Amino acid sequence: MDKYKNKYRISSARLLNWDYTNNGAYFITICTKNRKHFYGEIVANEMILNEIGITVQKFWLSIPIHFPFVELGNFVVMPNHMHGILIIENRPVESLNPKVYDRRNSVIPKQKNEQMSRISPKPGSISTIIRSYKSVVTTNAHLIDINFDWQTLFHDHIIRNSKSLETIQNYIADNPKNWENDEFYS
Repeated sequence: MDKYKNKYRISSARLLNWDYTNNGAYFITICTKNRKHFYGEIVANEMILNEIGITVQKFWLSIPIHFPFVELGNFVVMPNHMHGILIIENRPVESLNPKVYDRRNSVIPKQKNEQMSRISPKPGSISTIIRSYKSVVTTNAHLIDINFDWQTLFHDHIIRNSKSLETIQNYIADNPKNWENDEFYS
């Protein structure tokens, strides 16, 4: 574990020297804390979503509304995790410069803290998208079950070619019928 301000912190799981705002396809896996089954159950090789599972699905599908430069590939919600493909495409520069408004709705300059700027997710990055997604799901899931929580990190894989994309899309589509052999099965 790394230290920040003399305190231990969880190291980044991201690929070093890769700009996660780059156009490309990213395979994302997000687990619940302690892999607790919050999203429903597999019945006859089909995922049956409960209310939190429907929430997880609904907000995943709305990602392109909030991040117009993102397209969605295959995704699946499982009992204790979800997989999905995010495709960053033609990311416009203005989407990376969020405006900060005061109470009178006039634009004010955003003050930067250099240290926080270095360690914070970059606007338009996969980390920023997933942070927003997890936040809105958590807020809504807590209305259903106050005990809902995510695993702290998420897993990503940069998809580098069409063969890899096809393999991952098939893995996602087949995930419910392979549940008993899944590494997250418990």
